[in-house]
Amino acid sequence: MKKPPPQQLAPLLLTWFDKHARVLPFRGTRDAYAVWVSEIMLQQTQVATVVPYYNRFMARFPTVEKLASARLDSVLKLWQGLGYYTRARNLHKAARLVVERHGGVFPSAFDDIVALPGIGRYTAGAIASIAFNQAVPALDGNVMRVLCRLYCLHDNPKTSAAQKRLWQLAATLVPADRPGDYNQSMMELGATVCTPKSPDCGHCPVQPLCLAYARGVQETLPKIPKAAATPHYTVAVGLVFMGEKLLIDKRKPEGLLGGMWELPGGKKQKNETLKQTVAREIAEETGITVAVGKRLCAVRHAYSHFRITIHAFCCDYAGGTAKPLGCAAVKWVAPTELKKYAFPAATKKVFSYLSQGKRKKAKGKSTG
Repeated sequence: MKKPPPQQLAPLLLTWFDKHARVLPFRGTRDAYAVWVSEIMLQQTQVATVVPYYNRFMARFPTVEKLASARLDSVLKLWQGLGYYTRARNLHKAARLVVERHGGVFPSAFDDIVALPGIGRYTAGAIASIAFNQAVPALDGNVMRVLCRLYCLHDNPKTSAAQKRLWQLAATLVPADRPGDYNQSMMELGATVCTPKSPDCGHCPVQPLCLAYARGVQETLPKIPKAAATPHYTVAVGLVFMGEKLLIDKRKPEGLLGGMWELPGGKKQKNETLKQTVAREIAEETGITVAVGKRLCAVRHAYSHFRITIHAFCCDYAGGTAKPLGCAAVKWVAPTELKKYAFPAATKKVFSYLSQGKRKKAKGKSTG
């Protein structure tokens, strides 16, 4: 069987896409801003999760100017729960650059698009093809999988050599007519039919062209090595009360969860008890001393490359003035005000235990 002819691939995919594409709020638009927002949200996130966030985000920030003029805290609050918060920070930063450098008009040139924060080669290709009808490839994980099966490629697609080969191949396949729909059809095929496990080859529009299917190896491709064991970290945090006010601090803008609010605390060090971790971390972050009480809860949370268990302790303020020493800001807030701030999902799990009754039960000295 010969390699799939490029001139046959696009017509089959587009005919299938016109009939079977999922109805999504960001489908069919040529508004570069809307395409951009949707593509950023869809990075490493399921479509079903993205849809309600996208609708709320576009209702609140319908234009790039609206987003650029918003406070970062407001953007992060609206993003809360979607994860990968660097995306939100870059989206906000890029919106301001679009206003400053391009007069509020999203740029159409590929080099100008890819120069914006948070936009890589794939996202730039998606925006350029969907919004500006440019015949450029958009190669995400779904498209890589489709191409590896169509052309029976046995190299690990994550290596630099394989990436170069796949991008070159993808570029030869994008048609001049409807390039945006073609790129979306490839993504849609990978998401709904040519799935990582048990691909539905019986309903695949390009099955007659697929070399992996012809050779019976479609379920073994792509050749991705088994991932290394996911690291786990033990974290201890304090719910520090001064009267009826709770201490929260804001993470520095750079790094994981930058700009989000959280409870003071951090990773447990070797030969340190959880209570010692809480007291040390609070002193390092905010400069105050606390009396650590009983543990309120332990919650588990998984990020993309590691897992954590957070042990939360109720604490009483003992002395000092709270200052942002190892964080960006500190605040004493009433528990009823917590909903105003953007917190990571793991911290919100802790707050779910913070009823008045549980707080009273957890406060006080402990023998642990």
